Order: sequence, then C-alpha cells, then structure tokens
Amino acid sequence: MVLKTFGWSFAVTALGLVAAILYGGWTAFGVVAILSVLEISLSFDNAVVNAGILKKMNAFWQKIFLTIGILIAVFGMRLVFPVVIVALSAQLGPIEAVDLALTDKDQYQQYVTDAHPSIAAFGGMFLLMIFLDFIFEDRDIKWLGWLERPLAKLGKVDMLSVCIALIVLLISAITFGANAHQHGGTHADKAETVLLSGIAGLITYMIVGGLSGYFEDKLEEEEEREHEAEEKAEREGKPKSAVRLAGKAAFFMFLYLEVLDASFSFDGVIGAFAITNDIVLMALGLGIGAMYVRSLTVYLVREGTLDDYVYLEHGAHYAIGALAAVLLVTIQYEINEFITGSIGVVLIGASFWSSVRRNRAIAAAEGGSGSDEKTQVSSGV
Repeated sequence: MVLKTFGWSFAVTALGLVAAILYGGWTAFGVVAILSVLEISLSFDNAVVNAGILKKMNAFWQKIFLTIGILIAVFGMRLVFPVVIVALSAQLGPIEAVDLALTDKDQYQQYVTDAHPSIAAFGGMFLLMIFLDFIFEDRDIKWLGWLERPLAKLGKVDMLSVCIALIVLLISAITFGANAHQHGGTHADKAETVLLSGIAGLITYMIVGGLSGYFEDKLEEEEEREHEAEEKAEREGKPKSAVRLAGKAAFFMFLYLEVLDASFSFDGVIGAFAITNDIVLMALGLGIGAMYVRSLTVYLVREGTLDDYVYLEHGAHYAIGALAAVLLVTIQYEINEFITGSIGVVLIGASFWSSVRRNRAIAAAEGGSGSDEKTQVSSGV
C-alpha cells in the first residue's frame, strides 16, 4: 500500500536528486534535499486539509488529483509562478523573465521580494477565510471545546467571517502595507497593492468555495432522491444526469483544491529564496516536496486516518489560521521559514496526540458503563 501510494514520489525523488547532481554537483544535491524537506514540513497541514476534501471524491477524481493536479502544482506553482510574478512586477515578457532567472539570479530574487506583499495579501486572505469558516461552524466533535463552543455561537451571525476578514485586511493595508518598503514605489502604492490583492484573494475564495459547495449540495440532494425512488429514476434516466452532476461537483472541488494548494505554496516558494535563488534547484526541490504532499493526501484518504484521528482536521485548520497570520505579517516583517513550518507541525502533532488520547479513553470507556465518558471525550477538551 505504501509503495503503491508513494511510488511516484520515490521515483521523482531519485530523478530529481540525480538531476541536481548533474546540474550542480553535491552542493546542488544538498540544496534540493533541504528544499524538499522544507516543502513537506510547510505543506503537511495542506495534505491534511486536502484529504478532508479529497475523501468526498471517487477513485477517478483522486487519480486526476495525482496526475493533472500534480502537474499544476509542480510546474504551475513551483516553476511557472515565480517566473510569472517576476514578469508582472518587472513588466517583462515571460521569455525575458526566464532568461533573468537563469542569468541574473540576484536581480530575479529582488523582483520576487518586491512582489511579496501582494502575494502575501492574496494568500493570507484566502487562507484566513478557510480558517474562519471552519472555526465558526458548529461541529459535533470539538478539539478545543472552551474556544470552539463560543466561536460556533458567534458563527450564527451572517457573513461574520467575511466581515472579520475585511477588517483584518484593512488593518494590514493601513499598518503593514503603509510601512512596508517597496523598491521604486511609495507607501501609498504599497497600501493600495495590499488592499487590492487581499480583496482578490477573498473573491477567489468565495467564488471557488461557493461553486464547490453549491454542486456538492446538489449532489447530495440528487443522491437522496435516487435512494428514495431508484427504479423511477432509472426509467427517467436520472442516473446519467446524476453522473454529470457528480462530475461538476468533483470538478469544482478539484478546482478548490488547486487554489488551496496554490495558497499553501506561497510561503514555500518565497521561503525557498532564503535557501537559493537558482530557479532550477528551486523547481527540483519544491517539486519533490509537492509529490510527497500529494501522495500523503491520498494515503490519509485511503487509510481512513482522518476518521480514526478526528482532531487532525482541527489541527490543520488552526495551522492554516497561523499561516494566514504569518503571511500578513510578512508584508512588512521577515519570519524565518523554519518557524513557519514548525507552527504547522506543532499544531498538527498536538491534534494527533489529542486524537490518540481520545481513542484510548473511548476504548477504556467501552469496557465499563462509559457512555457519558465517551460523550465527554468526543466533545473535546
């Protein structure tokens, strides 16, 4: 099972490390290895969240996620994206940007640094909306019950998450954006850039997440209708219609996953420049890491890990919230990428340990009168 799920990742790792040695010797090998570990540590929370969405898809769409999706993730976000942001910020053509990345790495890194505030604002707002929508939803199982119960009550207020996100964006634009240094620009320009980029991230989340949720709800309604009147549905050809509807639902969930992955990739791509400004080594290292994140996502789905360790999803979403805050803060201040990765690992590790303790407590409660105890454990701490 492990070899089947991680086979492509192992193969890409071997090819990537060999390519690094051929490109720049053992020094390049070390850089690519470090970048791979960095990407995995920064994106582990991405895999947990992805698994929560991917488990709703059938085997076909899981395969699409691992094939077409990985092409988008590796070549789109880890190779093309750094070139695109340089081309846009420096007003260069794509070919000129690639030439700059290969021939003048210092200038290329400077352009990426200048574009960072807009990238951070977009990604920060997208991730913040994911976090807010999660914590404001009333769930049967709560990890940090003392915090999640009152937040669930607040979540009954319509559009609360959007209002909070806009307030955070406004504060970020006024404080971080107005004070951030911009190469060749003004403080006012920077505040406007942060504001517009953040709004773009918010709109992207609402469009993609809204469409995904709409078609998912439609799919559930259709499946329930078929369950109640299966024979009649078959005579009227509804199974065929349901397949199309399922395809739409899966497509928009797939689109949501790709945008989510892109947002998670922002910190990895930017953080990689702290290690190297060589676009070839960056693409190799981050590409290898992205493969493991994809394989880990599928592994979590097929092994049912999220069902066994019920707090993992909570920990991942808290890590998303932390990453959103980090991205917004990095508009002005530099934060070490290893600190960023550690936050996610610590939060997910804590949620995993809480899940283990919960499972042990439930197992112990099943041997006795334990019904009340099980209810207490499953509602969180």
